[in-house]
Amino acid sequence: MKISGVDIRPGNILEFEGGLWRAVKIQHTQPGKGGAYMQVEMKNLMDGRKTNNRFRSDEKVERVRLDTKDFTFLFADGDQLTFMDKDNYDQISLSADMLGDAAAFLQDGMEVMLELYDEKPISVQLPDQVEATIVEADAVVKGQTASSSYKPAVLDNGVRIMVPPHIGAGTRVIVDVYEQAYVKRAD
Repeated sequence: MKISGVDIRPGNILEFEGGLWRAVKIQHTQPGKGGAYMQVEMKNLMDGRKTNNRFRSDEKVERVRLDTKDFTFLFADGDQLTFMDKDNYDQISLSADMLGDAAAFLQDGMEVMLELYDEKPISVQLPDQVEATIVEADAVVKGQTASSSYKPAVLDNGVRIMVPPHIGAGTRVIVDVYEQAYVKRAD
């Protein structure tokens, strides 16, 4: 489906220059002189390249709809990740590079969503937030104000995040997968 350049939104999949691109960030600009345009940061879904492009309101770009399917993460074998289709129990192995930094947050039995284009998987969507355990946390520095002081900590999957001073080793926390940031203490 063709859409106007100024109708692009973050998360849209676009067919551009012979490839599939996901719009990551957008900025609408309306200069005093000339027409409005949309500055779009895009990431190639096949090879991970990033690019910035400017789309004017009179330009048309092809928006692609992807099929989505629910899968369950089974296990990791080196840099290959194995998922199982929840409908027919077929298994598929994908490269960990497809998930990028989010791959560290995969847990056995985690439900994920694969996005497919022509029956070929092109991206994996994890839940936005996961529960993890703090295994190592720095000591609190006296004299810091509580409002803005965060300290480094290491999660059970090896990822380093910043946490509030009251969080110590052994604490279960909720973490934003894509920002790799502390959200709140787990119940």
